[in-house]
Amino acid sequence: MRGYRRSDGLFEVEAILTDRKSHNFTPASGGKTVSPGQPLHNMGVCLVFDAEMTVREAHTFIADAPYDTCVGGGENFRSLEGLRIASGWTGEVKRRLVGARSCAHLRELLIPLATTAIQTMIALRVNDPEPVDEHGRPMKINSCFAYSDAGEIVARRWPQYSQLKNS
Repeated sequence: MRGYRRSDGLFEVEAILTDRKSHNFTPASGGKTVSPGQPLHNMGVCLVFDAEMTVREAHTFIADAPYDTCVGGGENFRSLEGLRIASGWTGEVKRRLVGARSCAHLRELLIPLATTAIQTMIALRVNDPEPVDEHGRPMKINSCFAYSDAGEIVARRWPQYSQLKNS
């Protein structure tokens, strides 16, 4: 995965999945036999988004897949255009691209791809104020393991919200 700012001012993130076997492989449901070292899956997703994290374009490619019909598995990704990469992203992606509406491998790439998009934007937002909830508590608290209110980072950065016992 990688993310970057484009020359037109928009941002782009892409994820590529390549799956190779060390032996001849034929899917249980039939399909083509793949030789050792050759890709069984070679596919990817590209999202173009703006500074507000709104998806402007969504593209996929499927160069290699176990079944000929797999090549259509990215056609519905354009349904992501207009969606904001923010809280609720995973649920909305799954709703729009559920089951047979898309390739499961491409759909699953979208979850960490959102993280890549957010990380791509961090350098631009370094001077932005810390988002807080309606009580003034930083929203980062308890958003992940590192920002646990029982951990050292919260104790150091926001001691008033820390659950660590002073020793």
